[in-house]
Amino acid sequence: MSDLGSSRQDDYWAEKAASVEADLLTRIPENKLRPRLEPTRRAVELLGDPQKLYRIVHVTGTNGKTSTTRFIERLLREHGLKTGRFTSPHLVKINERLSLDGEPVSDERLFAVWQDIAPILDIVDAELEAAGDTKLTFFEALAVLGFAIFADAPVDVLVLEVGMGGEWDSTNVADGDVAVFTPIDLDHVERLGATIDEIAKTKSGIIKTDAIVVSAKQPAAAADVLRTIAEQRADSISFFGKDFDVLSSEINSLGQTVTIKSLAGEYEGLNLPVHGAYQAENAALAVAAVEAFLGGGKQRIMDDVVRAAFADFSSPGRLQVVSREPLTILDAAHNPSGAESLAIALKQTFGSPYAIAVISVLADKNARGLLEALDDSFVEFVITQSSSPRALPAEELATLAREVFGADRVKVQANPQWAIAEAAGSLPQGQSSAIVVTGSITLVGDVLKLKQIEAEQDA
Repeated sequence: MSDLGSSRQDDYWAEKAASVEADLLTRIPENKLRPRLEPTRRAVELLGDPQKLYRIVHVTGTNGKTSTTRFIERLLREHGLKTGRFTSPHLVKINERLSLDGEPVSDERLFAVWQDIAPILDIVDAELEAAGDTKLTFFEALAVLGFAIFADAPVDVLVLEVGMGGEWDSTNVADGDVAVFTPIDLDHVERLGATIDEIAKTKSGIIKTDAIVVSAKQPAAAADVLRTIAEQRADSISFFGKDFDVLSSEINSLGQTVTIKSLAGEYEGLNLPVHGAYQAENAALAVAAVEAFLGGGKQRIMDDVVRAAFADFSSPGRLQVVSREPLTILDAAHNPSGAESLAIALKQTFGSPYAIAVISVLADKNARGLLEALDDSFVEFVITQSSSPRALPAEELATLAREVFGADRVKVQANPQWAIAEAAGSLPQGQSSAIVVTGSITLVGDVLKLKQIEAEQDA
């Protein structure tokens, strides 16, 4: 096929894939998840339970879920397994959420499987509405689509990131061989609970009978809940800092070199091309999860497998350096604990540069707590507004920022592209400096889209 013909074919399927996203967006949005499992369970049952056709590693937590999911999938793929990866939200394109062997599902497959399952979704929608309930939400329909895509591929193992919580999250119609917990903190309190132990109880719902549980270091209240539930249901539970750990981490030009003690042995001098101490901890959690999945936590992974997987690892939008002149970092911190991790990384990894933040925050987030966590790390703040309809209006966020930082440290540019230009124009010459885009995953996605457009124009 000629290049022109191939381009037209790509455009055709891209349009079809866009129609799938448009259909999904007609449903209740994913930030308004329903605490229910039965509609999703009904849909997958009518499809023949595709989620039972492959093994599953299930991942939940408050921060670090996507990076840890990506680490686990990359390690499993290096073993020669055919992998699926379900994550959310996406940064640029919805296909990112449904990856096969590390690559976003093709537009053609996305559309074809959607066409296959649409009649089933219609049946379930009709049943729900007849019962006086609302039809399948965006995330419920997306989860069903994902399970069907991974069965269609087919995959050997799916690394499955929870959307929100765990117990009633749509992904929980699947049974994980391994349940993975990243750090648990306060977030989505209106849905998950107002205390750490309440949130941990909701998230512990992914622990299934005879599963192996591996967990990041947790607040005492969360650890107690996970331990209690695991003792009732699971085969075993292991914690970062007690059963596995990061023994050392040294910063290098591309990221860091780490040594990990895991459940079944030590892995020395691993090159990890991502920044931040928390990413080393995510990596250690992932190694423990894969050891648990492949050998019950008693079988060491071959060094060459771990080295190859780590060297090829990436986590877009997580302390991602997208430019060196000036240094520009994208970080999807969107709650106070994520902002605290960003602040630590700016000090430990980047040497406390003269930094200007470009920030947008969604309306349902703890904006004040996030801003306060960043106070000591930035000289100036340029307040902007992401493309999400849930984004706080720039002027409203700027009013709050002036209360936190003082008016002289705050500027406003509602357009993210102009906000970055504003920040670049304020950087001093002749000293270490940086622009950091943060506060919202949707803002990071907007900026990545801008970078892609710039790259295409330069090509």
